[in-house]
Amino acid sequence: MTEHTAADLPAPVARLREAGVAIWLDDLSRELLRGGELQRLVDERGVVGVTTNPTIFASALARGEAYDEQLRELAAAGTSVDEAAVAITTDDVREACDVLAPVHRATGRDGRVSLEVDPRLARDTTATLEAARRLWATVDRPNLFIKIPATVEGLPAITAAVAEGISVNVTLIFSLERYRAVVDAYLDGLEQARAKGLDLTAIESVASFFVSRVDAAVDARLDALGTPEAADLRGTIAVANARLAYRYFEEVSASERWRGLATAGAQPQRPLWASTGVKDPAYPDTLYVDELVAPDTVNTMPGKTLEAVADHGEVRGDTVTPAYDDAAARLERLAGLGIEIDEVTRQLEDEGVEKFEASWDELLQTVTEGLRAAGAEEPTA
Repeated sequence: MTEHTAADLPAPVARLREAGVAIWLDDLSRELLRGGELQRLVDERGVVGVTTNPTIFASALARGEAYDEQLRELAAAGTSVDEAAVAITTDDVREACDVLAPVHRATGRDGRVSLEVDPRLARDTTATLEAARRLWATVDRPNLFIKIPATVEGLPAITAAVAEGISVNVTLIFSLERYRAVVDAYLDGLEQARAKGLDLTAIESVASFFVSRVDAAVDARLDALGTPEAADLRGTIAVANARLAYRYFEEVSASERWRGLATAGAQPQRPLWASTGVKDPAYPDTLYVDELVAPDTVNTMPGKTLEAVADHGEVRGDTVTPAYDDAAARLERLAGLGIEIDEVTRQLEDEGVEKFEASWDELLQTVTEGLRAAGAEEPTA
């Protein structure tokens, strides 16, 4: 990593870093790695982490020729489609971990790269934990995060993984209720790890709280009402929801339970703002960055959002903690209009799992086609 100061970075990026926000890139491909673009983003955009998901890998594999050589090797070896998908994705993540290793050594908390377990396992606790173990061992890098979805079935897998010393990025969090359960799962895992005598300083976690999808779902319901009161809440509920999650993060950080773990070396599970590209073009393209600035947070951005922030982000210090009362009031007003946020977030979780499963299927289909084009016999699952 090239050493750089805040003065070397675009002013909005520098201000984010000064405010305690870690900038992660929500993208990865072999082109980004081999072309030096990821390193450039580290050096020139202050990127200190990377998140991936099945959609990102499916898109990466479908374009260009960067994966052709590996596909030929896998085809020649008679590798199954599932095994080939794991080989390709873990190779990319391992290489990204190596690019970000200097960041990890310098910070101890960032420089992380996230890799998700097969989303088809999201409702199976045992299978999710087994997959997490395999991916952790296969990538074999200390700055890896294993992504586990925050489904009801995923919660025990999160606890068990953390208890074994596996660092976890908990993904697909939409509701405050589920976020509280995720925090408990992490703390339970840390307490079990401490009881086993593991080094708590080596275990990290983030809780990925999804943002823009909440507004997309709520706005549709508000538009259906068609009232001035409904229109006034458009584009504000996702930020309000996330701000109240951060309030709970602060409450836990001040608790006796957390202080005991922190004394033993435990690292806080930082809130990570995910899905930060705006869905509605009427909204500012830096909305979910500018309005969610708070210490000890991560904002993972698609490349387009990152460039928008670097160019014209309006970073004005902490925009979360002074707005707790406003956030709570907005959710109360939403309920008064007959829109139940819990119902919205339950639907979003179900849809999120389905979308990741569909993307995984798309990835497998792309791998199948790649193996076939590379000369494989009919690839097997």
